[in-house]
Amino acid sequence: MANAPSLGPMATPGAIAWLTMPVYKVTVATGDILKGGTNNSISITLVGSRGERCWTTINYWFLPGTGSCPPTPSRFLPTPHQEKDMTMRCEQDLGRIVLVRLHKWRLFLEDAWVCRDIRVMGPDGTLYRFPCYQWLEGVTTVEVQEGSGKKLVDDELEILKQHRQHELKAQQEAYQWKSFIEVWPRCLNVGSILELDSNVQFSCVRATNFTGVLIFQGAFHLLAGFLLRPTFWKSLDEMRSIFSWTRGREIVPEYVARYWREDDFFSYQFFNGNNPIIIQHCVVLPAKFPVTPEMVAGSLGGGTNLGKEMQEGQIFIVDYEVLEGTIHRCWQHVATLLCLLHQGADGLLRPITVQVGTSHPKPVDNPTVVVERRWSHHVVCVPVLSQTPGPTSPIFLRSDAEWDWLLAKTWRNADFYSHQLLTHPLRTHLFGEVFAIATLRQLPTCHPLFKLLVPHFYFTLYINTLAQSILINPGGVIDKGSGLTCKGMLLIVQQGLEKATYTSLCLPDDIWHRGVVHLPSYRYRDDAMSLWEAIERWHKGLGGSCFISGIVAFYYGEDVAVSRDAKLQAWVVDIFTNGFLGRTSSGIPSSLRTVAELSKFLTMVVFTCSAQHAAVNNGMTWAPSSMCHPLPAEKGKAFLQHFLNPVPEVDTTANILVALFLLSSRLSGVVNAPGTYLEERFMEVEPHWLIRAFQGQLEEIRDRIEERNHWAKLRYNYMNPLETENSISISPLPLSVPRTPPRHLQKHFGFFWRLGNSLAVAPNSSERQLNFAGSTPDYSREAT
Repeated sequence: MANAPSLGPMATPGAIAWLTMPVYKVTVATGDILKGGTNNSISITLVGSRGERCWTTINYWFLPGTGSCPPTPSRFLPTPHQEKDMTMRCEQDLGRIVLVRLHKWRLFLEDAWVCRDIRVMGPDGTLYRFPCYQWLEGVTTVEVQEGSGKKLVDDELEILKQHRQHELKAQQEAYQWKSFIEVWPRCLNVGSILELDSNVQFSCVRATNFTGVLIFQGAFHLLAGFLLRPTFWKSLDEMRSIFSWTRGREIVPEYVARYWREDDFFSYQFFNGNNPIIIQHCVVLPAKFPVTPEMVAGSLGGGTNLGKEMQEGQIFIVDYEVLEGTIHRCWQHVATLLCLLHQGADGLLRPITVQVGTSHPKPVDNPTVVVERRWSHHVVCVPVLSQTPGPTSPIFLRSDAEWDWLLAKTWRNADFYSHQLLTHPLRTHLFGEVFAIATLRQLPTCHPLFKLLVPHFYFTLYINTLAQSILINPGGVIDKGSGLTCKGMLLIVQQGLEKATYTSLCLPDDIWHRGVVHLPSYRYRDDAMSLWEAIERWHKGLGGSCFISGIVAFYYGEDVAVSRDAKLQAWVVDIFTNGFLGRTSSGIPSSLRTVAELSKFLTMVVFTCSAQHAAVNNGMTWAPSSMCHPLPAEKGKAFLQHFLNPVPEVDTTANILVALFLLSSRLSGVVNAPGTYLEERFMEVEPHWLIRAFQGQLEEIRDRIEERNHWAKLRYNYMNPLETENSISISPLPLSVPRTPPRHLQKHFGFFWRLGNSLAVAPNSSERQLNFAGSTPDYSREAT
């Protein structure tokens, strides 16, 4: 037979039989992970369509690790994967190789191993590839299916059907739902990051990077004296000086410090800041915003009026109604804002009126559930935010006195909570976790959509689990540093979820629904639309090619294949039920019936976990979270001290600035950018070609953004593909990601691991890694 050696005249029948056996050449590769190798014993079994080959033990000292995490820059360099070649002879031809079983055991000490992939060359020269990307710990057996993307209907062999069922059963037991807060999207059922298994751990490199940034920034502010001063600011110049100590950033802090008073910059933040999805076109003024034409006539210019400007599409509104009814602390002051903006003849937007909705006392029937309360005439009351017109919701005009108008614009803490609780955590992190868990529970690893989606979930589960422990929990960082009560913040997220719709998550629909299609200089819209179109579909100049639409067309082809994919439908139902609590008014589909519907839904998932998160994460919030004093009772009597006294104290401001800097940091390293598939899971040629073309489209977008920024006074670079993560993470993912060591090896990593979790924990410094970073596939070559 092919590849059989020649037989001598003295060969025995046994030797002849052995030499004529079918030969399988097997290559097993360790992942590009620090400490990925093992000294334990590994065996392998080939399973084919005609039978299986009993296990063959790979030599002892198989693929030794690269040593512990050294205190040198080499810790950040890629760890080349190591391979082991072996030959297996079988008594019969196994046919098409469909499964590989890896069995790991030990005699004495445990030494975990990460398997990158297995490649098998059959007797006829056919190459079979089995992507694994898993850690094997303890005495365990792992089955890996051949890497071609397959739906349930594509599995013809009973052994593959059983493998798929067993895999999903194990995944559903490992990744269960729970309700962190009853009215929030459901999340992963773990109590802390310590309960996560090794396949969802984070990088010691990343933790160390975050710790370094935290120490770096904290040391600067400590040396400058800001962190040790529980006093009010003395002057505006002193307040501006804190920005000069914010190292490592671009020109944004200096720009803010210089132009924060200007109306143009105030408006700019609503459509190019880190909360750019609130502004919308205003056709009719809401009844709760009683602005008359006479009040704003002087700000609109001659020859026009408010009604005419609204009809011509020149009036826009920002409404933080989601904060209405929220309880805040009695000793701090928060407001829910309403703002009208006018687009002038020069195309620029400027505010013309601001309504500052403060609080009014609200009686509480059951005072035992209220943490912060005050007594007035022996009746238990709490301060509740309201937009009801009246004395507690004063309206300020652009024509008011300078300090009155400046104070009104400064009371933007509603934007702080809208961003820090809804736009960023709810609409990216929490929804991203829902997408990730549903994918792990309902889609087997061989499913084409699992292969497509899993790179967009790196670190998401770890970040969110950590956040539940230290950030958004009662008594956590946000609770302690917030002007709202914990109950008030939970209410905001609940109301935000009730208002979340499928339309608002699908960018083109959201832009049209908010009426901002033609809003000039709307960089968020321009860059986001470019990325959405690159993810979903491309221009005719590229031959009608597409990324997600192309993947869907390749694996599904027709609408009937979508509707008949039971695992796909279960995935969508899981998202609808656990992410949006089965609320039909959200418009989130509970089933997908056509290729077009599937392409749009997948684009929404990928966009949310990459570009949208970058847009709302990579910037910083330039608004105080609360005020120390209320607004002056009368207009015309405000002066500088009325502005300085309400702003949070020096040490509070410095602490918030350090935390926000860290949360929005983009650290040194290689960005896990969109289009980067660090794990080579797709085996077919077509997906490789689509990914390569997608990367080319992203390069064009990058060039356009950088050319625009070259001439801009204030660069909008949040969605530059070079700085956009492929998943919901905070800092770039190095190509080599040394993960947190298995528990039996943590003594070797103890210093870095404990430092990252103790110092960097407060500003959400650690992330969770869903799978492992293999070497970047070379899509410049044709797949074999």
